[in-house]
Amino acid sequence: MAQSSIQLGRIGIWTRQFEDQPAAKAQETARDLEELGYGALWFGEALGREVLTNAGLLLAATKRMVIATGIANIYARDAVAMASGQKTLAEAYPNRFLLGLGVSHVPLVEQLRGHRYEKPVAAMRAYLDAMDQAPYNAFPPATKPARVLAALGPKMLELSGERADGAHPYNVNPEHTAEARAILGPRPYLCPEQAVVLETDAGKARGIGRAFLAFYLTLPNYANNLLRLGFGEADFKDGGSDKLIDAIVAWGDLNAIRKRIGEHHAAGADHVCIQVLTKDPKALPVREWRELAGALLTK
Repeated sequence: MAQSSIQLGRIGIWTRQFEDQPAAKAQETARDLEELGYGALWFGEALGREVLTNAGLLLAATKRMVIATGIANIYARDAVAMASGQKTLAEAYPNRFLLGLGVSHVPLVEQLRGHRYEKPVAAMRAYLDAMDQAPYNAFPPATKPARVLAALGPKMLELSGERADGAHPYNVNPEHTAEARAILGPRPYLCPEQAVVLETDAGKARGIGRAFLAFYLTLPNYANNLLRLGFGEADFKDGGSDKLIDAIVAWGDLNAIRKRIGEHHAAGADHVCIQVLTKDPKALPVREWRELAGALLTK
């Protein structure tokens, strides 16, 4: 089986807004994003659509764009099911499905799913072992399916380089991207997510950013990573300090957004997936996607 030759492009879209749309509307919007020139479309898995089924819906609706999970929760299905789902999609849509895997968070694993949350790196390593050993008695994909790991800390980043095709960090700044590239080495994919707000009013932009980050700041995985990056406990108070919000959420005009994305690329990112935030978190940010495409993409 040949190595995967997935081509992500330099810029993609990360979105959760598709969850609030009928499947047909999500498929239509995915086609529009493809026509705008985005290289990949990323989405997560929490309380909405099952992630592999959702990937199939979006792959069927598009022709060229990579569909990527950011992330598929390893506690949501056993390793055999995950490997089978990945290979099914990889065979049907060659070099267009990228499986992002993650350990999720204690509340979503223990309270929602009723599993015991294990030590993240050990749990991921064991899961990858089981995926690699999983039987698959169906027509195989022509190329080895690619996978990346949701990685923030050094140990998970090391595992991303050793046992996966790269890393997909979330809620990070360009400084983290530079550290991640140093740990991964030059070859693995590095695909950070970058939240953006197309708003030049500082108060409005930071308000949108605080609403977005409020839940994440309560999760140890993200809080610990921010502490590693040099933020202090005081930066987590009152919804996040201006310093913290500005570091994680890029806001301003198109030039400001372009500058932040360029900093990620300069720090070693292969691909930056943009998550557009607006005042209404359920609305499709179609205008912003179009404006960003005009400023960032060359067809």
